[in-house]
Amino acid sequence: GVLAEENVRGVRFDIHDVTLHADAIHRGGGQIIPTARRVLYASMLTAKPRLYEPVYLCEVQCPEVAVGGIYGVLNRRRGHVFDENQVIGTPMFVVKAYLPVNESFGFTADLRSNTGGQAFPQCVFDHWQVMNQDPFDESSKIRQIVNDIRKRKGLKEGIPLLDDYYDKL
Repeated sequence: GVLAEENVRGVRFDIHDVTLHADAIHRGGGQIIPTARRVLYASMLTAKPRLYEPVYLCEVQCPEVAVGGIYGVLNRRRGHVFDENQVIGTPMFVVKAYLPVNESFGFTADLRSNTGGQAFPQCVFDHWQVMNQDPFDESSKIRQIVNDIRKRKGLKEGIPLLDDYYDKL
């Protein structure tokens, strides 16, 4: 998309009118694709674009004394616990939580250090989640994420302006 050249999800473009050149040599992909990209990027900028982030489903097994440490680590990493059950006939608990993938780096080591090595996590991809901050707000964390992605990809720093794509006839 227009923010960081990442894949776009949940977007539909309705094209109502197109005027193509009469000469077939001017209707090739080399002429149509760049023009279409500019139009679609301009329409995305007018639609308040947002980033999606991948989210893991984490299942952590631990004894009851380590449950508090799990909650602490997950809260620091924007995690959200949605289920906690004791395994019948054992002193073990299973804590299920959602954890943004970006916050998962070093999660296992952090979890083990805060639970005395008693917690055993397993994480698998579960869903995509909208990052609710405005990427056009200079002070937001998501703006920094967009800038980092653009820098890593060698793109021009900062989100492009609508005037860069919106051509008036």
